[in-house]
Amino acid sequence: MTKRVCLYARVSRTEQSCDRQLVELRELCEHHDYTIVSEYVDEGISGGLKSRPALDKMLKDAMTRKFEMVVTLELSRLGRSVQNMCEISSLLKSKKIDLFVKNQNVDTSTIVGDFFFNIMNSVAQYEKDLIGERVRSGLENARKKGRIGGKKPISDEVKVQILEMKNTGSSFRKIKSELNVGNDTIKKVLEGHDPNKIPYNEKEIIGRLGETMNDDLEYAR
Repeated sequence: MTKRVCLYARVSRTEQSCDRQLVELRELCEHHDYTIVSEYVDEGISGGLKSRPALDKMLKDAMTRKFEMVVTLELSRLGRSVQNMCEISSLLKSKKIDLFVKNQNVDTSTIVGDFFFNIMNSVAQYEKDLIGERVRSGLENARKKGRIGGKKPISDEVKVQILEMKNTGSSFRKIKSELNVGNDTIKKVLEGHDPNKIPYNEKEIIGRLGETMNDDLEYAR
């Protein structure tokens, strides 16, 4: 019996076309006596995007085993990364759907092709574990240096400056620009200030930063 297959083609730019890819894939299927039941085409869709309409539809149809094999021109057309490509391959494999990649001459219906993807999957998992280990190591080093989440905590002086600037009507944009802080930092400082106290008064500021700020406060008036 002839094998039921689908074609998947993708180009990143809107001014490009998938016609050449489809012609090559149709010729391949004719040569192998495959029956094309569907063609999934993403035009003007970057491979870096997590969601691609035609690919999403193809994977959805795979769940009902609408076809027995996915045929594509090259690996880069299918997955945005080695890990993503292996995830797609694993999903297809779970539904007993093979993958044929023309330019790399990969056919997972063969022992060699399946072995190739198993190696790639192992490499992808190794890269994922290695990145995770580096992140954990970086966070641990940051905690030892008194940082939380890898970010250096802002000083009391900067906190007071944020409160003062906001109290005088400065916008978030101006505070960010002058103090080189982010929106989240500004929000945390403002939310952490006790509204029941006299806002940003001299006694509170001096108590937190020390008498050395007295001259600056006089100047600010």
